Amino acid sequence: MLDEGDYQAALMLSSGAYDQAKAAASFASRVKAGEQLIGKARRMQADALLIESRAKIALADQVDEAQAAGTVATAGRPKKVEGDHHFRLEDVGLSKEQVYEARKLRDAEKHEPGIVERAIQARVEAGVEPSRAALKKAAGHAIGTKTASKEERGDDLYETPIEAMRTLLALESFGLNVLEPSVGRGAILRPLEDAGYEVTISDLVDRGISTRHGECQGVGDFLTSIAIEGGWDIVTNPPYGVANAYAAHALREHKPRKMALLLNLNFQCGYEDADRRFVMDENPPSRIYAFAHRLPMMHRDDWQGNRASSQMNTGWFVWERNEDGSYGDGHPRLIRVVYDHYETAEALPPGAGGHVSPITFAVAKPDEEFTRTTPRKTSEERVEEEIHRAILWLKELEPFDAVKLRRGIGVRDSVAVALIEAMSANGLIHQVDDGMWMPTAEGMHLTANANAADMVQAWRAGKAVAA
Repeated sequence: MLDEGDYQAALMLSSGAYDQAKAAASFASRVKAGEQLIGKARRMQADALLIESRAKIALADQVDEAQAAGTVATAGRPKKVEGDHHFRLEDVGLSKEQVYEARKLRDAEKHEPGIVERAIQARVEAGVEPSRAALKKAAGHAIGTKTASKEERGDDLYETPIEAMRTLLALESFGLNVLEPSVGRGAILRPLEDAGYEVTISDLVDRGISTRHGECQGVGDFLTSIAIEGGWDIVTNPPYGVANAYAAHALREHKPRKMALLLNLNFQCGYEDADRRFVMDENPPSRIYAFAHRLPMMHRDDWQGNRASSQMNTGWFVWERNEDGSYGDGHPRLIRVVYDHYETAEALPPGAGGHVSPITFAVAKPDEEFTRTTPRKTSEERVEEEIHRAILWLKELEPFDAVKLRRGIGVRDSVAVALIEAMSANGLIHQVDDGMWMPTAEGMHLTANANAADMVQAWRAGKAVAA
């Protein structure tokens, strides 16, 4: 029947034969039958599995052809297809999950011709059961992380598991304002908002996502984006198909003070791509949090297979900008983390900067303090660090308070208050009605005519006079 092209009948009969042979081999083993009899039962099981696999592959091709012709619905389209010649997956004896597994077998055969028959034969020769599960595993190994073609990956939407975000936010603190330029369906956005961050969002595709403040996502290719004034921090899970160019554009154009990208751990390797060399050799990350076991459910948006752990080893790559504008010190710190340890961990406060030791956390009790591996800066140090951005922000020429300043330049409440006090003491702003502030003539002149270095110099001169 397989030879005659009746794939549906071939699938039905071979599946029945497989089940019967499997039962026979199992029974023979239980009654301690001779190895010859058990071997014959496994040989029948192997033959049935081979025919079943070929029938599935042929039916998967038929389903793909029908979807391309519009006679069967594809993922994301209406469940019913108009016309008299449409059919359902059930009509060919396959569920969505089975179609996915059949495509996986087919892709394994394309990638490594003959892999199905060799995998089955190897099991028989080794004297073990030629099972469907073993064949599925062999097919997965044959194609590795290349299961999905470029066409199947589409716009590379792979939702970030909450486990990844809990781990990152428990170990790293970012500036108050964060840019998420590949927001997808909000898997990174929502945990950031829950932790108290103000998030600006965008994506290549308009998915109708908005922040909790009602701000809609921007739509556009991040690789063509222009830097946001102030150099906000970036946290995202970039499309892996353009990961090299994505990370390089973020560092070159946006120059974030801090950036965390969820990437394949293989991102550490490779030397051929100029962008990869730029982000790993010339401006390397400060830390790489490698997940000791794979994150769960890292599947693309239209995934129809079983929900299981990802086949990819991943980690958070964290870049921190140095005072001279470069990144890293040439020696990224590799830190192994277990996401289970952070299931109930509290997120570090926004705007604090720095990170904590995962080793300390792993053995600490929930009510114990984190051990910070980078010291928290004093309020005066933060004012010195942020004053030029605060003065530059004064050009908005609108009444502001600490909340507006905090959101405008991405600092903590305490730093915003300290900046207002400092600028007021130096005559750069004055208070108006309702507790709001406005720049003075001196402040307006400095904002309009001075560069960052002039601002800091004038600021320090003002401090000396005040003293």
